[in-house]
Parts: sequence; structure tokens; C-alpha cells
Amino acid sequence: MGPRGVVGWVWFPFRVVIHFIGRSWKRIAVTVAGAALLLAGVAFLVLPGPGLLFIIAGLAVLATEYVWAQRALRYAKDKAQQAKDKVLGKKGEPEPPD
Repeated sequence: MGPRGVVGWVWFPFRVVIHFIGRSWKRIAVTVAGAALLLAGVAFLVLPGPGLLFIIAGLAVLATEYVWAQRALRYAKDKAQQAKDKVLGKKGEPEPPD
């Protein structure tokens, strides 16, 4: 193996990673932003701040790319609607999901 072969062999993993990032940059950005909002929301549950708001925002961002986040967001919306109805004293049939 000559010098060119060694350089190609050493450079190969970097080329694969660069190709992956170039192909998946949106998903990576959504994951990082959504995870940051979720972590801030969890921290704000014990610190003074709008924890639930940050958690819902993080799930909304993650729901643009991940099905599990869509399900969690739908569950959170349903629970929020139930809490709102309980506070306002509404009794009735729940609205059908979208």
C-alpha cells in the first residue's frame, strides 16, 4: 500500500461522517434544538420558569421529524384539554382527534 492508499484509508471515516451530516443536517438540527428545549423544560420544572411550556415546545420541534414525539405531543395536548375542562367545569364528550 503506497502513501496515497494510506491517506485514502485514514480519510475514509471522515468522508463518511461528512456525507452523513450533509445528508441529514435538518434532522440533526431538529434533534439538537428539540432536546435542548426538553432539557430546559425539565430543568424549569424544579427551577422557577415555564417548564411545561418548554417541554411542549421541545416536543413540537421534535414532532416535525419523529413519530414518537408526535404521539407524546398528542398525549400532552389531550391531558391539557382534560385539565382545562376540569378547571372550567365542562362535562361532555371529548372532541375527536385531528
